Amino acid sequence: MRLRSLSLAVATALTASLAVLVGPAPAQAASSGVNDFTCTPSAAHPRPVVLLHGLGGNAEGNVGPLANSLAGQGYCAFMLTYGLRVPGIPVGGTIDIDESAREIGDFIDRVLTATKAAKVDIVGHSEGGFQSLYVPKVHGYAPKVGRVVALAPPAHGTTFGGLISVADATGLRLLVDQILPLGCPACDQLIRGGAAVQKLNTGPIAQPGVKYTIIATRTDLLVTPHESRLLGTEETAFVKEPGVTNYYVQDKCPFASGAPGELTNAPRLSAHPVGHIGLAYDSGVTTMVSNALDPATAKPVRCSFGLPF
Repeated sequence: MRLRSLSLAVATALTASLAVLVGPAPAQAASSGVNDFTCTPSAAHPRPVVLLHGLGGNAEGNVGPLANSLAGQGYCAFMLTYGLRVPGIPVGGTIDIDESAREIGDFIDRVLTATKAAKVDIVGHSEGGFQSLYVPKVHGYAPKVGRVVALAPPAHGTTFGGLISVADATGLRLLVDQILPLGCPACDQLIRGGAAVQKLNTGPIAQPGVKYTIIATRTDLLVTPHESRLLGTEETAFVKEPGVTNYYVQDKCPFASGAPGELTNAPRLSAHPVGHIGLAYDSGVTTMVSNALDPATAKPVRCSFGLPF
């Protein structure tokens, strides 16, 4: 269990590494719609969107780009950094899953009160995707949620194999060494057979009245296993229940282009290589998220050469 926890904690470091590389998002103007609690949802987008980061991430570095994109489309977009183990160290989501879920629930209530909306939509990445499934079911928030869009959630638990050396490779060993001795309850709870995974998977995951979209990538090295007839495994992110749409990025973008933003309807290179972390920053995936939130105005997906990690 200790080895598995270390593997998942290293995944935390990898997520945090991209936040370090990209840098925190700039402070949001009140008119931007991001974390603007005076924002009034429009008739076109009547539900505010709450965005949830992944394990080891934070709001600004992980889901900030998605939040800004949605705000630019006219949504009232909100995000929070939940589950901080150490104040001042921007590594979120490592505490007990239920504690984080309560933080998220309180934030949803605050958003609903401020915007006077009846429901929110939730967009979550990685652990945030897990929480987007967990909070409506386990914490009873389904009546307050309209749509869920989950990017690579470890819905059925993850193996996180082969990641022991990632912390060294990304230069974040010091940060990992600071966090690990303090414990990472979420790490054990999100592996296959973990306590939170068992809670989520006891009975149906999809809740009445909520519409779900789950988007995964076949080149994900952090949330595993993937569907394989040869190995006899199923995609751990997908929830194969009524009311849930599941697909791979590669289903929409079967081939990667050499030019970001270029339509890729011809087999020019290979299958879209976007990785687990890259899902949160890929322009094509951003369009997929927008389309899932508002299918009536779905736009063509322009596939880019996504970050492969």
